[in-house]
Amino acid sequence: MLTPKSTYRLQIRSSFDLTAAAETVPYLVDLGVDWVYLSPVLTAEQGSDHGYDVTDPTSVDPERGGTEAFDALCRTAHEAGLGVLVDIVPNHVGVATPAQNAWWWDLLAKGKESRYAEAFDVDWDAGGGRIRVPVLGDSGTEEDQLKVVDGELHYYENRFPIAEGTAQPGDTGAQVHARQYYELVNWRRADSELNYRRFFGVNTLAGVRVEVPWVFDEAHSEVGRWFAESLVDGVRIDHPDGLADPAGYLQRLRELSGGAYTLVEKILEPGEELPERWACEGTTGYDGLAVVDRLFVDPEGQPALDAAVPTERFVHMIHGTKRGITDGILRSEVLRLARLVPASANLEPEQAADAIAELLTCFPVYRSYLPDGADHLADAVLDAKVRRPDLASVIDALHPLLNPYRSNPDAELTELAVRFQQTSGMVMAKGVEDTAFYRFNRLTSLNEVGADPSIFSLDTHEVHRALLERQEFSPLTMNSLSTHDTKRGEDTRARITVLSELAGEWTEALDQLNRLAPIGDTAFASLMWQALIGAWPLSRERAHAYVEKASREADASTHWTAPNAAFEEKMHDAVDAAFDRPEVNGLITSLVGKTAAPGWSNSLGAKLVQLTMPGVPDVYQGSELWETSLVDPDNRRPVDFAARKQGLVDLAFGALPQIDDGGMAKLLVVSRALRLRRDRPELFSGYRSVLSTGSAAEHAFSFDRGGAVTAVTRLPLGLERDGGWRDTAVVLPEGTYSCAITGTGFEGGPVPAARLFETYPVALLVKEEAQ
Repeated sequence: MLTPKSTYRLQIRSSFDLTAAAETVPYLVDLGVDWVYLSPVLTAEQGSDHGYDVTDPTSVDPERGGTEAFDALCRTAHEAGLGVLVDIVPNHVGVATPAQNAWWWDLLAKGKESRYAEAFDVDWDAGGGRIRVPVLGDSGTEEDQLKVVDGELHYYENRFPIAEGTAQPGDTGAQVHARQYYELVNWRRADSELNYRRFFGVNTLAGVRVEVPWVFDEAHSEVGRWFAESLVDGVRIDHPDGLADPAGYLQRLRELSGGAYTLVEKILEPGEELPERWACEGTTGYDGLAVVDRLFVDPEGQPALDAAVPTERFVHMIHGTKRGITDGILRSEVLRLARLVPASANLEPEQAADAIAELLTCFPVYRSYLPDGADHLADAVLDAKVRRPDLASVIDALHPLLNPYRSNPDAELTELAVRFQQTSGMVMAKGVEDTAFYRFNRLTSLNEVGADPSIFSLDTHEVHRALLERQEFSPLTMNSLSTHDTKRGEDTRARITVLSELAGEWTEALDQLNRLAPIGDTAFASLMWQALIGAWPLSRERAHAYVEKASREADASTHWTAPNAAFEEKMHDAVDAAFDRPEVNGLITSLVGKTAAPGWSNSLGAKLVQLTMPGVPDVYQGSELWETSLVDPDNRRPVDFAARKQGLVDLAFGALPQIDDGGMAKLLVVSRALRLRRDRPELFSGYRSVLSTGSAAEHAFSFDRGGAVTAVTRLPLGLERDGGWRDTAVVLPEGTYSCAITGTGFEGGPVPAARLFETYPVALLVKEEAQ
């Protein structure tokens, strides 16, 4: 199997298509990248900027350049020595515009008689033999807007097929609609009445059943061509938790790809491991991100930050937010599960639905993969019985139905057991990532996908332990710091993390900000001001767009489906105050000034650890310079590759840049680390902790990968307050070393930290006899 030494993620879209991506190849080679990593490229909803709403899995998207451009990019990459990794989406397809999706159009036109009825996950009985499509508005007379036009049923700009023989001359649109295999319903009914499986709560992304052999074959026909023609070297699998049988899917994919490198976008909770049966090399790296970020958080700041934004314990908060999801946008999924409970269980439907919702709410990880993960279901049963003793007998009755293996190791999974597993991840994602992460706001750099914000910091011993485990058990998993889905860019988080070292000053400033520009929600205000500090300077437009999305995701003071105009007006006024009112602007810019230099130190430290630790490092597009983005779509903005190309030229012929020189120091660190990993892989074959001595030893973190030694500074403000490095030394293994970043030479043994970090707060040392 060909495996990458590093990857570089590119977001492919009409404004940056496959041809434009091919033009970046020389730059990526110069940067030191080993593989190019592409976002989804199969044909998606027209105008889609992300590509996860695939409408035709059998072709490369013409808007993204089409098949010819894709093949040309792959050849260009290979000729330059780069491998190619592509993101694919097996769980769902885009159905926002039915006419663009031939499978969905056929399903709507023919109902259960459609060949594609087996491809989609529809509960026909629940809809009286019709599939419910939630598009109608709230006026109460929406059926009056249904028109028959050119043999189709139109609702404003929406077009739907008309089944053969169901429309007669003179029929009204409403009459024709009543005869179709689909029922257009009010959009609000989706939460409790939808009868097809979705991606999370997105009505326009319909789940597909790739566990059916012919569905897998057709959905992967183009992907299969990539491997048959040696165009692609590996794949990244989007949302495997939505699949009925992830292990079976990955095995089929392994056969299709000829054993190619495979990663899964799987969120692992702390302490959780991938199932051993999965035919893949690891995850997309959120688990590693959570470890790296916490290395730079000062534990002494926790009490003050806890007091500044009082809130319930995170474990209790997420119970409430997850239960809100099971009773809200995913109520239709819960009711579908309840309908699958056999009559022999003698459970009242409402009680069964209530207990299922509670079990989903209490599920401690994203999902189980029975028989793997049965202990997680057992944990959820215990937790649910404690929280809802009134449902204890119902929960006990459901437990063997949700895990038939409890009583019979040779049992087959029922539809109920399978669908429960597919649903639990949806509840976790929507209730935790997309709600609680916007409410638990003591230090928002910790609120990242795959992380537990209640884990405040990790000391050097804990991080060494985690990285050694990575080397021994998942050496080919991906390491990420920024992705297209991270809530904040890596350097935004690095600056926010400094607030843990400025806890007193930050809490005082927060009190002042809340007095000067109150919004009426102190928890959200903390998130809002931290975001502005972390991303400053940013445009007013970006700031307003972010707070609107974040506040509605929090679903506390305002909501997506029912915006609170009064609250949002105050919130936007507060954002304007950050730009326009001297008192507010002064507080923000003062904090930015105090966090800038230590934030850059954190950024370089986190980046060097991520690039050199066990696993395959990924550089998200553009993040080789400062990456101070916020949540999508902010983090998917265009990248100025010309500036980055020129930056490498300047580094090759100029002096070492200052740390505050527009991100050039970061570009230097990234390029030197990537080139070393690509050109000298033997230097990264193991993992040993490198210890420090002296009064500031805890401010240094170092490890030896087998000839390449990474050393970084942590908690830089505390280091400065304590008098600097003084007698601290990093004890290098025996040998002679040169720094790949600065060229400075060192001898093994105790090296004064002040000398090691004289130029930058990081060092990447190469053992000379290994050269």
